[in-house]
Amino acid sequence: MSDMSLLSKFLEPIKNSAYLKKALRHSSLGTDNYERLEFLGDRVLGLVIADLIFKIFPQDSEGDMAKRHTALVQGETLAMVANRIGLDAYVELSEAEAAAGGRENDNILADIMESVIAAIYLEQGLEAAQDFIQQAFGEDLKTRKEPPQDAKTHLQEWSQARGLGLPEYNVVDQDGPDHAPVFTIEVSVNGYGSAKAVGANKRLAQKLAAQNLLEMIKEKGSDE
Repeated sequence: MSDMSLLSKFLEPIKNSAYLKKALRHSSLGTDNYERLEFLGDRVLGLVIADLIFKIFPQDSEGDMAKRHTALVQGETLAMVANRIGLDAYVELSEAEAAAGGRENDNILADIMESVIAAIYLEQGLEAAQDFIQQAFGEDLKTRKEPPQDAKTHLQEWSQARGLGLPEYNVVDQDGPDHAPVFTIEVSVNGYGSAKAVGANKRLAQKLAAQNLLEMIKEKGSDE
C-alpha cells in the first residue's frame, strides 16, 4: 500500500463524519476548527507510540525509549509524515492563510495530523487509531535502530561533560506575520563561540543552532 492510499483507506469510511470535517478545518475559518481534536489526538498518538516503542525495542532503557518517543511525536516528524501521506491536500484554509503558505506550514500540518488521529479514534476506536499510526509511522520506527539524540541534547551533554555549564540560547530576531512567525536563535557555549539558526518555532531554531555550533566545534577539532 502506498503512503497516499493509506490516508484514503482510513478517511474514506468516516468521510461524512463531523469530527473529520472539523479535524481538517483550520482556525482561520472560524472557531469550529481542529484545535480541540488536536489536544485529544496528541494524547492518543503519545500513548500508541509509547506502546509501539515498548514492544519493538525490548532492549531499550527507559531513557532510550524516551528519546525515541520525543523524536517521533515532535512537530517536525508529524509534519514530515503528514506530507508523506498527502494530508496537506485535505486541509481546509481561508484564502488568506492558503496564500500565505499555510498548506506547507509544518506547524499546521503537525496539528492536523493529530486532529485526524483524534477523528479516527472517536469514530472507529483505539484499535483503528493504532492501526493508522502504526502504518503511518512504521517507516520512521523501523529505520531508527539506535535511539536518536537531537543536537540540543548532544550539545548540552558535551558542554556539561567539560564543566562548561549549560549552552545559552537567545532569540535575536523574530520576523514574519503573527500566524507564521520565523525565529532566529543564537546559542553559545563558554569559550567555544556561538552559532545562529532560523526556524518556524523556537524549539526548531534552537535545535538547528545547536547543530550548527556542534559542527563548528567539530571543524575546529575541539570535540574531543
